[in-house]
Amino acid sequence: MTPAENKRLKTVSKSRLLQELQKSVPGKILLDSNEAMRPFECDGLSVYRKLPLLVALPEDTNQVRDILRTCSRLGVPVVTRGAGTGLSGGALPIESGLLLVLTRLNRILAIDPLNRTARLQPGVRNLAISEATAMHGLYYAPDPSSQIACSIGGNVAENSGGVHCLKYGLTVHNVLEVRLLTIEGEELILGGESLDSPGFDLLAVVNGSEGMLGVITEVVVRLLPIPETAQVVLAGFDSVGRAAATVGAIIGAGIIPAGLEMMDRMSVEAVEAFISPGYPREAEAVLLCELDGGKAEVAEQMEAVMAILNDQGATSVSVSANEAERLRLWQGRKNAFPAVGRIRPDYYCMDGTIPRRELPRVLADISAASQRCGLPVANVFHAGDGNLHPLILYDANREGELDQAERLGAEILRMCIEAGGTVTGEHGVGMEKIDSMCEQFTSAELDQFHALKKAFDPPGLLNPGKAVPTLHRCAELGAMHVHGGRLPFPELPRF
Repeated sequence: MTPAENKRLKTVSKSRLLQELQKSVPGKILLDSNEAMRPFECDGLSVYRKLPLLVALPEDTNQVRDILRTCSRLGVPVVTRGAGTGLSGGALPIESGLLLVLTRLNRILAIDPLNRTARLQPGVRNLAISEATAMHGLYYAPDPSSQIACSIGGNVAENSGGVHCLKYGLTVHNVLEVRLLTIEGEELILGGESLDSPGFDLLAVVNGSEGMLGVITEVVVRLLPIPETAQVVLAGFDSVGRAAATVGAIIGAGIIPAGLEMMDRMSVEAVEAFISPGYPREAEAVLLCELDGGKAEVAEQMEAVMAILNDQGATSVSVSANEAERLRLWQGRKNAFPAVGRIRPDYYCMDGTIPRRELPRVLADISAASQRCGLPVANVFHAGDGNLHPLILYDANREGELDQAERLGAEILRMCIEAGGTVTGEHGVGMEKIDSMCEQFTSAELDQFHALKKAFDPPGLLNPGKAVPTLHRCAELGAMHVHGGRLPFPELPRF
């Protein structure tokens, strides 16, 4: 945000905002003490923290509407938060604003087994959808590693993926309808329960909009039949490059696995020490390839994949014999982040996407950059769609290491851009990648992003300063680069 924007957003006191909100919503849903608000001071990017003016935990849509209308009238910015599992600072509070927490809107409103849909409030947990629909032989496909805790509203805001996004798509491919409220409290219904809806495809715009356009109050998701059978192949390789090349070979053969994940030796050793899923410790990298569908189809594809692994020089290959083994192998991948967190006091999780053909080169470049700066990097990522998640390990208690980790992260995102990829795959931009957006997009393109936001949010009160940088900041960043400096994140104190 520019200094002028900051000045405009700091004109309302806490006492006045609290007084005005209490006219229309119950006081019990409002938190105003520092102690009560402390659990909401950050999301998963915990190195940056702030306390908002107030925290609101509404219990229904009408309360959300009343809160938004009051904030709109007073000119108070609003940051929406779900479960707080995001990793890019998208739910970082604003000191002059209200934090709107939607975890209490957690009801599954309807399940339609015939049409294979479910209508949900935004606070419903990702995994709870599949748990509730399993009795109908259905499930919800997108499965982020945090699916046990993350909420569907946040999934839409970030356009989340997961280990099965290669075959079944990201959130945007599995959402049919979104209801949201504008900052003025007006309800918009985007999409519909049918396969097509009239008008512009604004549903796609909302997926990944990071709370900048409206506050999500309902989501209709597409459900899929639980596959007849599913098997996972675990393959070890003697080099990261060979494992990365195998990813392209599998896709190039016309096989689209349900999931195709890769982990390097550092992440494998961490996971084995953490929960012992049975990964080969001696391998420099492993691939997890899941095939699902009918038994005959899976058997045919399994034969083809085994031949490819053999041709690519896999040093070890094993196949899950039953459902318990399949889940155990995936448990290792989904626990990779906390497992790696046991190696060093802190880690910085990056998120960028590149074309699959560039995997061997970019991974080699990341390794070289890691050695150059002296910070280890563990690689664990959605190899099938080229979505990288390098984990930069550091110790925030050592002077300069956090700055060093941020510089390495920015360099990795630059590699993604230069390889023809993007600065984010599924974690969003938030505050973390806002400067990298200046490198990926031109001034004219950023202008269009701001114009779109203005169409939904004319006063600019919804999650201001996130996701899309101002042209002023990009100009400042360019000047800093010319003089060899680095521009700090705007308004982000470190704790």
